[in-house]
Amino acid sequence: MSTHSLIDACSASDVPADVRRETIARLLELAPLEGYNLCLLPDVRFLRSNRPLTRTPVLYDPGIVIVCQGRKRGYLGDELYLYDAQHYLAVSVPLPFSMETDASEREPLLAIYLRLDFNVAADLLLQLERHGDGVTAPPRGMASTRLDAPLAHSVLRFLQTMRDPLEAKMLGPALVREIYFRVFIGEQGGSLRAALNQHGHFGRIARALQRIHAGFAQTLSVETLAAEASMSVPTFHAHFRSVTNTSPIQYIKSTRLHQARLLMARNGLTAAAASAQVGYESPSQFSREFKRLFGGSPTEEVARMKRNFALPDAGPPSLYVSSH
Repeated sequence: MSTHSLIDACSASDVPADVRRETIARLLELAPLEGYNLCLLPDVRFLRSNRPLTRTPVLYDPGIVIVCQGRKRGYLGDELYLYDAQHYLAVSVPLPFSMETDASEREPLLAIYLRLDFNVAADLLLQLERHGDGVTAPPRGMASTRLDAPLAHSVLRFLQTMRDPLEAKMLGPALVREIYFRVFIGEQGGSLRAALNQHGHFGRIARALQRIHAGFAQTLSVETLAAEASMSVPTFHAHFRSVTNTSPIQYIKSTRLHQARLLMARNGLTAAAASAQVGYESPSQFSREFKRLFGGSPTEEVARMKRNFALPDAGPPSLYVSSH
């Protein structure tokens, strides 16, 4: 397994111990329940997990995951992405990968998830360019990056502010913007900014992913997606795989299956109803492909999710389907 995405995994942190302790204390207050806890800001969730999670397929919205206690490991093909108290994860395009976590009742996993606000990101990118901070790094869809002291202090101020409804409303958006800024100027911020700029082949694939998530229940052909990206089908396949580590057809199937799982777990839909709603014409084909991805039947997987997780509400509308 390649570990070049694993950034200084064993290095000592430069974040002061008192900052870490207070960050954990504040997050314990904000995430009293296992699962995803709502925040006063619509694009932020606080996660608490009291048990370990074995490798399971996930699909993240573009966003930032900051783990304050515990450890997560993501696997995209042969690459390992570590995000723990020393590293955060930034995702610029929705990527299907598998994830496992370390957690226990005594030391629960505590994390902050910030779903990316593209308007805020675009404004920051424009201002950075105006100040002469151009992007020279190659774009990447996912990056694990060392958590430095400035970002850790920004996160702590954000958590302190979230304890008071008025402060959260008045100051919270500016502190989220500050966290974005710290990520964009961080060690791998250039690659994230290059990805969000959506230039070149990466940008064409990113727009194809938007197209898939906006119309996953419709009939989507690789030929149409390639034509919309102004690429030949072989070229589109090659660049699509280089970004997502999978083929366009498999990506479309994965998106539909993740969405169907959410519909069954959150909304109580039957497998037949969920499969039809995400674009499957054959319930038996849906069941076979569902079991191939998640390792169990729809009934078994939904029961496992309800048994092991406190599922979040659907939340505000998003451009992308997310499985977490």
